[in-house]
Amino acid sequence: MAARDRVTAGLVAWYRRGHRDLPWRHTRDPYAIWLSEVMLQQTRAQAAIPYYQRFLERFPNVEALAAAPEEAVLALWSGLGYYGRARNLHRAARRVVEEGGFPRRYDELRELPGIGDYTAAAVASIAFGERRAAVDGNVLRVVARVTGDAADIASPGTRERFSEVARGWMGRRDPAVFNQALMELGATVCLPRHPLCRACPMEKECRALAEGTVAQLPVKLGRKQPVELAGVLLVVRRGRRVLLRQRASHVRRMAGFWDLPGPEDLPAARLGAVLGVFRHTITHHHYRLTVREATAPETTAEATAREVTAREATVREVGGFGWFEAAQLLEIPLSTTARKGLKLAGIL
Repeated sequence: MAARDRVTAGLVAWYRRGHRDLPWRHTRDPYAIWLSEVMLQQTRAQAAIPYYQRFLERFPNVEALAAAPEEAVLALWSGLGYYGRARNLHRAARRVVEEGGFPRRYDELRELPGIGDYTAAAVASIAFGERRAAVDGNVLRVVARVTGDAADIASPGTRERFSEVARGWMGRRDPAVFNQALMELGATVCLPRHPLCRACPMEKECRALAEGTVAQLPVKLGRKQPVELAGVLLVVRRGRRVLLRQRASHVRRMAGFWDLPGPEDLPAARLGAVLGVFRHTITHHHYRLTVREATAPETTAEATAREVTAREATVREVGGFGWFEAAQLLEIPLSTTARKGLKLAGIL
């Protein structure tokens, strides 16, 4: 048996013997598969599962998602992070409905907002059986180690070459099973740190293992150094309500989302007890955020909040403050940092 066939046969047999029981592996519905792949970008599978299930309950098909207001989509996505994914998902759903149905081919899927090479290949192969290798970070790591290739995986040329390797491994196998097997291997065995090489079905074919270079692969040049930042979030209460600040529509990130205010938003606020500290990471920015009780003058916070309430139709365009009871927090687009801070305060 040729080396390529041994790789493929061993990998698929390993996958069929047992793998994680993830809900999106029980369907060939392109909408559900697409949703899962978008959620899994920058998010661990176990963390994505409850969001995936709630999302499908609320929006069971692409038509339901397309008909929903953006605020409802963002509210359901709240806490999952990287909210551009949700906005692109919503835009793409509307285009799918406008064009009369879900595209079945990789090239057509690639035209939808927010769908890159990997997501298009995953949906095309798993939902429609197209022979495309779905190459994400996990797969790049597997290919680099098995082939012993120390090229920079951030380079488009390297990524294309590794995609060709993965397509070659696929051979005549079912592309849906092959792609899921290769992704599963990278996610559970060929780990970035402390890989489980002795449990790997590709162990005998792995050049990096034979050469002792597993820890050095894959190579990714030009990594940004982490930036450490600190900040304060304020919990201002009035009875059963809490004060939030909405990001204006012109801001670069997370427009329309509601946050806990900071001291810079309420310069007249009187700071109280520290409720806790948490860490939050966005790409290479590492935040250490302190959550504090605070009181704010009624003439500032309440007046602004009333103004926002009176202009609900345009609130996303102007930003502002608003008072919310705990039950209402589940119905609005709430930032991840606000969610973490409100949990420390015992409100969520």
